[in-house]
Amino acid sequence: MRDHQGRGLRIDADLLKDWLIIRSLYLWLPLGAGLLAGFALPPQGWLPLLWLALVPLWGARPRAGFAWGAAAVLVSHRWLLALHPLDWLGVPSPLSLPLVLGVLAVCALAGGGLVALWCGLVQWLGPRRWSTALWAALVWGLGEVLLARLPLFWIGLGVAPLPLDRPLAGLAALGGAGLVAAVQLLISWLLWRRAWSALLLLILAAHGLGWGALAAAGAGASAGPAVDSLRLQLVQPALPTRQKFELAQQRRLLALLDQAQLEAGRNGAAAVVLPEGSLLLGQPLQQPAALPILAGGFRREGLEERSSVLWIAKGALDPSRWLDKHRLVPLGEWVPGGEWLNWSGLSAVGGLSPGLPSRYLALPIGAVGVAICYELSDGTGLAQAVRAGAQWLLVVANLDPYPAQLQQQYLALAQLRAIETGRWLLSVANTGPSAVVDAQGLVRGQLPVGASLTAPLGLERRQGLTPYDRWGETPLAVLAGVLLLFRAWPKGRRDAAGWH
Repeated sequence: MRDHQGRGLRIDADLLKDWLIIRSLYLWLPLGAGLLAGFALPPQGWLPLLWLALVPLWGARPRAGFAWGAAAVLVSHRWLLALHPLDWLGVPSPLSLPLVLGVLAVCALAGGGLVALWCGLVQWLGPRRWSTALWAALVWGLGEVLLARLPLFWIGLGVAPLPLDRPLAGLAALGGAGLVAAVQLLISWLLWRRAWSALLLLILAAHGLGWGALAAAGAGASAGPAVDSLRLQLVQPALPTRQKFELAQQRRLLALLDQAQLEAGRNGAAAVVLPEGSLLLGQPLQQPAALPILAGGFRREGLEERSSVLWIAKGALDPSRWLDKHRLVPLGEWVPGGEWLNWSGLSAVGGLSPGLPSRYLALPIGAVGVAICYELSDGTGLAQAVRAGAQWLLVVANLDPYPAQLQQQYLALAQLRAIETGRWLLSVANTGPSAVVDAQGLVRGQLPVGASLTAPLGLERRQGLTPYDRWGETPLAVLAGVLLLFRAWPKGRRDAAGWH
């Protein structure tokens, strides 16, 4: 293409016309591929289309990579548009839609910039070399894991196989989401190079290893034997976020909690579980808890307000144990300079302070690894909690007013976290998904989305560690470091040894 472009202005009119067509497609191809990638991510999980969408990146310059990344984020994060209207937060109606569009644009610009940087590195190193392909795939995978600890990241290639291709997602038990992402980049590189035999071998090997990891988790060989079962009574209140702090809605929530405690006693449940933000700051129960309550709510630590998971013991009115949210939602619960701007963010509970990084919470019903809403995208925190002794995972969220797309992405992330850690996971959300996922990433039970109800779900508390629990991203980082040393080896010696 570069040769053709170079001749186009110097030869006849036909070549000039061809050159103009090629120039016009220069950004349309990565833009279209990025849009396709955004649609292929969960909840669709159309992996073959995603692999095809990744192919142009291997020959893309930074400008084209920017177009690809921005387009992919615009499609995969379009659920952000559901924030509009923001009049319930005091934002004037004429400003609401531009503000929401601005948030989506910032996310798209960030995604485009990161992909542009990656494409620049690939072109600088030489995309046709196997060492470049492997190193670049590892860098992308490790980059997703690192970004998941920072504000602007939700989903990436690491969760792409779910919900349709659990065998490939099974690789997460061996190397986490970073390994799953890296393998898909390598598949796309082999497609780009049209190395069909190697492509088939990689796809079969990846699925075989992933299936083996899932089978080991099911048999207890990888994640350890089940300790025992645990039955919990879930409360899915389905309170509209725009109205949840009104007196009538709070009365409705407390009535549903009373109903859940009655049903939990009949169902033999060990505790009642409520979603994120259910109990208001300083709100005691109306009467002593008939059963232990594990609820999302708010508490104050000195002058700081925090979103937390609160444990209220049987017979108590106030929480005795808690774990605070550490990773706050940018522009929702945390705004840079918000204390000076007198603006707490795009949520009714903005202006929060983060808690400690640890996601481990010791409870009488078994040690648990906890993620509150947005924290589910960070698998390293839950793996650390499992290493500390967590026997099961709990994720609580609100997710209203967001559409089904976000709820399904959330469930796919929950499946990935369960596979990574070899632990059963319980998700409890205001409008859904409220579900239980086993250590193989299978959804074992789910409440109807959007319904206001209470129902019991059972899970297993487990011991033992998956390879990812033990070593995290260390093997991927070591391999990336070895490849860097290899590339630093003088080219003449590499060529003499037959390595390219």
